Amino acid sequence: MSQAIGNTALAYARVWHQVDASERVLGKLAERIAIVLMGKHKPIYNPGVDCGDYVVVTNARKVKVTGRKSEQIVYRHHTMYPGGLHEIQYKDMMKKKPDEIIRKAVSGMLPKNKLRERRLERLRIFQDEDIGIFRHNILKRWEDGTLSEPTSNAL
Repeated sequence: MSQAIGNTALAYARVWHQVDASERVLGKLAERIAIVLMGKHKPIYNPGVDCGDYVVVTNARKVKVTGRKSEQIVYRHHTMYPGGLHEIQYKDMMKKKPDEIIRKAVSGMLPKNKLRERRLERLRIFQDEDIGIFRHNILKRWEDGTLSEPTSNAL
């Protein structure tokens, strides 16, 4: 009798996914990334266990928002000093740090618990097509929100 009892190490193995963010809507893209970072796409999902995968996002500069959100979204943070509230418009943030836009959207869709920062560490965001050394790790690519295996000529 060689049946494995409980979860095996193979079930918890982490896979690298690549997402092309060009012409994708920010909210829907962030939702799919958050699901993969949490591991909800796996049959062994458990809310108390960190069983999610790695996600590499390319072309962060080309992500889009719908409606008038490009004029309405404001990113705020406080320095904890009196009068230290800083506000940055979406357009300015897109020019300076487009990767932060996606990171903040995904962060808002993850559960607010102790696993949140560890899950965000597995998110790698690049402003353009070049992902450097990470291209050797990619096992799955997303095309229009669906998962597919990469072809050998694409790597």
